[in-house]
Amino acid sequence: MDAKTGSIEGGCPFPHDGGVRALLGRTNKDWWPEMLATEILNPNGSTNPYGEDFDYAEAFNALDYGALKNDLKALMTDSQPWWPADYGHYGPFFIRMAWHAAGTYRTADGRGGANSGQQRFAPLDSWPDNGNLDKARRLLWPIKQKYGKNISWADLFILAGNVAIEDMGGPVFGFGGGRADVYEPERDIYWGSEDKWVNEGVQTRIAPEHGMHELEGPLAAIQMGLIYVNPEGPGGNPDPLQSARDIRATFSRMAMNSEETVALTAGGHTFGKAHGNGDASTLGHAPAGADLVAQGFGWVSGEEHGGIGEHAVTSGIEGSWVNTPREWSENYFRLLLDYEYELVRSPAGAQQWQPVNQKEEDMAPAAWDSSKKVPTMMTTADMALKMDPEFRAISEKFRNDHEAFKDAFARAWFKLTHRDMGPKIRYLGPEVPAEDLIWQDPVPAGTIPSDALVAEVKNKIKASGLTVSQLVKTAWASASTYRKSDHRGGANGARIALEPQRNWDVNEPEMLGKVLDTLNGLRGEMSLADAIVLGGVVGLEMAGAKNVPFTGGRGDATQDQTDVESFDWMEPEADAFRNYVGKKKLVVKTEEMMLDRASLLGLSVPEMVVLIGGLRVLGANHGERGHGHFTKRSGQLTNDFFVNLYDMTNVWSESEGANGEEYVATDRKSGGETWRATRADLIFGSNSELRAVGEVYAENGNEEKFVADFVKAWTKVMNADRFDLTYEKYH
Repeated sequence: MDAKTGSIEGGCPFPHDGGVRALLGRTNKDWWPEMLATEILNPNGSTNPYGEDFDYAEAFNALDYGALKNDLKALMTDSQPWWPADYGHYGPFFIRMAWHAAGTYRTADGRGGANSGQQRFAPLDSWPDNGNLDKARRLLWPIKQKYGKNISWADLFILAGNVAIEDMGGPVFGFGGGRADVYEPERDIYWGSEDKWVNEGVQTRIAPEHGMHELEGPLAAIQMGLIYVNPEGPGGNPDPLQSARDIRATFSRMAMNSEETVALTAGGHTFGKAHGNGDASTLGHAPAGADLVAQGFGWVSGEEHGGIGEHAVTSGIEGSWVNTPREWSENYFRLLLDYEYELVRSPAGAQQWQPVNQKEEDMAPAAWDSSKKVPTMMTTADMALKMDPEFRAISEKFRNDHEAFKDAFARAWFKLTHRDMGPKIRYLGPEVPAEDLIWQDPVPAGTIPSDALVAEVKNKIKASGLTVSQLVKTAWASASTYRKSDHRGGANGARIALEPQRNWDVNEPEMLGKVLDTLNGLRGEMSLADAIVLGGVVGLEMAGAKNVPFTGGRGDATQDQTDVESFDWMEPEADAFRNYVGKKKLVVKTEEMMLDRASLLGLSVPEMVVLIGGLRVLGANHGERGHGHFTKRSGQLTNDFFVNLYDMTNVWSESEGANGEEYVATDRKSGGETWRATRADLIFGSNSELRAVGEVYAENGNEEKFVADFVKAWTKVMNADRFDLTYEKYH
């Protein structure tokens, strides 16, 4: 079994029902059939009303940051009658909003998170776990309206959470702005294949007797519509030890270790309360399915009192975790560890845990009448921190050392809310911490090599005996780890020379070691990261391309600056660009994984098509594999891949025993074998859209266009992570 990929027999990060649909799961239209299909207009132009040239970083730098924070602080206690603040303070509400905006991040594919303000759109705005956060966003609207383009919703969500913590006396490590909004749902995120939400009879995504290897590869939440786990326990079963298993696994898939998990849970639950003092059956539709007159509000209660304030129902659990829900304190661990608890039900029917014989001074004030005292509570997920031996030890540690708890919470909160922002250079604003953190994938600043040094190293590489194939494969392997989802990976840092990447099977470690040793001996004062990319430039020029662009200045990371465990998640099970399929059996089609990889690289359809066509003839296949190498001019950058694929003198058939992965072409007249191919080759002939693009590159007279388009797409991938160039002016 493979805990990373989520498969027992062989890892695959997608569901198994086939087609492009397998990449996406259920669509918003599936969940809410009456939704207006605004995406019909997308081909007519950008959805960004500011335009494609809008520079959000520049706009943010013009923000009156201090004034914005003061306005947010004033908002915390400005209770509104249409959604009044618990205990007279919106802080806990905004902490939950920020947490749930950021908490969808998963390290397997870097998708999710707060980076683009996705909580404003379906399905996230209508997930059961995001119940009533539509009101938090509406409370923020006057501030967003005031500051306009200078603060994105994505940044505002997180900053509001930070200000809330500060205003209630909690510890904050820092804040970095720079999250640019999008204006439509990100449709390339797979949230799961279930057709029901949590609490609709849906079982947990794993069976209780098994581990998290049953959870589909990129997913992290334990049920559809949850951020992490069901607070009532797996599938509603109030078993703290089973809940601990789920918590440990799901938080690890969201890039948190056990200590960070305990710190976040305890710190978040030091504030505020859960809501279940009403009849959940009277709640209306979620925002995406609500009536026009609701104007974006969901979960509107049909009860006589309106279901607000004292009578609000969100999770169905009712009560606060601590006796001081409006201020940072040490009380969470004290109450959790000192009391025995019994299982009870909330007024809404949810299962929760209540202290036995609780002292009056340890009870919480009623949220709407501070003169009254009510028992505190814990969820099954909280009880996991008490019952699980590992979590219990961490909880005891934090209880005995409050300063350690404060520091751990502040750092874990900062990581939670910034994990998907990428390199630290992308962080903007006056509160960016000076400390470099390993999860930020730090890279020492590089030095731009002189033109003379570039020319000297190019000549040395050309005379080194390294082949076009070796140079191209190494440069591609280094740069193509980049993913636009969380801006991790890429050529900057030369992490391909470090663990774990240098020993990934897809990178052909023996060949890679030879190339890296040679480049190290030739690069002089140039960084290895630059030398690897420059080697790709030399390879392309040896293959016939002219004047391939090169922009130096990359730095070299060290092994100590590399989070090996999190980089392990980035190892590809298959890579169509190198015609690679690993040893594990893949149930999902390789062409679907090809699309996913191209999406993470930020490639358009023509860019993906031209890159694969060029890489095939350059000999970039893994292990000198001949499949898809449709050329008699190996190592030359030609359009032969498309010309020969579309040659009707060939007839294709599946190779014997290849299980639909390998194919052979024979000449229609002679019957002799002409070419061999994989699914990732033949898809460019069988799929009409890909074929339409490929035919352009196969046309007579488009040979130069093919080379030019390949070089442009290649350079885009090589420079995808060059934030040191694009963000330097903002620091």
